[in-house]
Amino acid sequence: MSVTPRLSAPDRRRQLLETALDLFSRKGFEGTTTKEIAAAAGVTEAIIFRHFPNKQALYTAVIDFPHEASEFDQWMAEWKSHMDRDDDEALINSIIRCVLTKYRQDARVQRMLLFAALEGHQLGLEHNRERSYPIFELLVQYVARRQAEGALRRCNPRAIVAAAAGMADHFGMMTELFGFKPNADDQQVARDFTTIMMHGIGTNSTTQGK
Repeated sequence: MSVTPRLSAPDRRRQLLETALDLFSRKGFEGTTTKEIAAAAGVTEAIIFRHFPNKQALYTAVIDFPHEASEFDQWMAEWKSHMDRDDDEALINSIIRCVLTKYRQDARVQRMLLFAALEGHQLGLEHNRERSYPIFELLVQYVARRQAEGALRRCNPRAIVAAAAGMADHFGMMTELFGFKPNADDQQVARDFTTIMMHGIGTNSTTQGK
């Protein structure tokens, strides 16, 4: 094994996360060893354990990896801006675009989580839920407030948020992981999904009549 050049601690950590993500997404948690990750990264296993105490810690760090990206902070800022302005349609459109962008930029995390579900790797799935839950709840609270204000229909706010993200997630999975060929670009898909959502939950008669 040829050892890679010496990197700073943050750069080495990022390299290990990238390498582990690639292997976990192709072989799952059970099918991937730290020895394989070390070999693919061009380091010794000792280097991995210098950054992560065990394979499980590395795995959960990989799940967190996308949330550390500056792009995710930008999406959150965009959502909060839409919520501050009570712009329901723009918020839904942004959620859908975020999910689709996540698949287009790197579908490996989704592959990894599918492996976790198939393997019954509950620790990984639970960690992902804990990581995503605060964001989901923030959106649910916004929808509930807008329902109380009469702007959105009175149905389960969790179902509304799940529907917005779920349509995009399913579309991203079908196109990126299962080879489905769309006949529209993601911007058009986001607009169409947003229209479907607003016609289903909007109370404004002019919105419903479009």
